[in-house]
Amino acid sequence: MRIDVITLFPDFIAQCVAFGVTGRAGERQLLSLHGWNPRDYAEGNYRRVDERPFGGGPGMVMLIDPLRAAIAAARAADPAPARIVYLTPQGAPLTQAKVRELATRERVILLCGRYEGVDERLIEAEVDEEVSIGDYVLSGGELAAAVVIDAVARLQEGALSDAESAAQDSFEGGLLDCPHYTRPVEHELGRVPDVLMSGNHAEIARWRRREALGRTWQRRPDLLDEPALSKADHQLLNEYRARFAEVGDDFDG
Repeated sequence: MRIDVITLFPDFIAQCVAFGVTGRAGERQLLSLHGWNPRDYAEGNYRRVDERPFGGGPGMVMLIDPLRAAIAAARAADPAPARIVYLTPQGAPLTQAKVRELATRERVILLCGRYEGVDERLIEAEVDEEVSIGDYVLSGGELAAAVVIDAVARLQEGALSDAESAAQDSFEGGLLDCPHYTRPVEHELGRVPDVLMSGNHAEIARWRRREALGRTWQRRPDLLDEPALSKADHQLLNEYRARFAEVGDDFDG
């Protein structure tokens, strides 16, 4: 997969493939990342990329032409069709489903705004979709781009040491992830649930499913589509609720 990023800070974006899973994806040639600075395509001695907004008000708006030229250069660098995604608080929320969809594409171009944003005409002419990583405002789209890059990179086949890791993540299947434990078994902070050391894979799977259902019900009920749950899932969720009602705030699964 190839990701191009239109940004005033290409060096920052380059670091996105320097470490961890994204670094491994880059080393294994599963992901290639390319930065394009619109200032390189700006005219005049000062290479301006922004101007004051019409109608007055604070801040600056990014100019059409430098951005458009950078996008054109990115498109021309590879013949594969690219989907252009503008990272903005006004976009549709980034979800795991959207990440999976982007991860299947051969090419994506991420457009990072700055200041008060981008001239609306450029968005209407060049952008395929707008995406937001949350209901808050950042100084620019670079951190949002890094989030998208990381989320997409880990879904590339071969990027993770264990391919099952992605399948068990939170939001896969619409639920939050279950709790996880490792050594030691006994600790001053508590003991690992016995079922996880039982060797009974069916019971472990049942426990993990119950915990995922219960955590989603507790923490993100908006994600839990109860009418769509199977009879077995309803039973597991009812078990969790009963245990939660019994022990209250001390409930640990």
